[in-house]
Amino acid sequence: MAQILDPLPYNSPGRVLCCYVNATSNIQIARISNVPNWYFERVVFPGQRLVFEAIPEALLEIHTGKMASSILSDKIPCDRLQIDQELPAIDEVHPSAAAIAYHERVTGRSSGAKPSVLTTPALSSID
Repeated sequence: MAQILDPLPYNSPGRVLCCYVNATSNIQIARISNVPNWYFERVVFPGQRLVFEAIPEALLEIHTGKMASSILSDKIPCDRLQIDQELPAIDEVHPSAAAIAYHERVTGRSSGAKPSVLTTPALSSID
């Protein structure tokens, strides 16, 4: 995946594809500051999915926007945000927690499915 504005340093070993979802109703700033010679900072709107490349040792800082300020609300290791880069077979696809909750709300009954890790990105980049 090409990150045109701020590519990882050329000598970065073990790049991983990561995904972060802003599940809040607030605008957030996603920032990685512990990788030398690399600047990564993106605005993530409520409900938006951010897909990016990083090294497994990177820490994604989530800053939540408040009136005239922002608060560091989380630090997430990028190896926990890693997603598969290959498309799974149809029978391997697992529903997301949001899809299960929506199904249960609409039908009024539990599907019995367990939420699982996001396996494929729905969005390839954020400009």
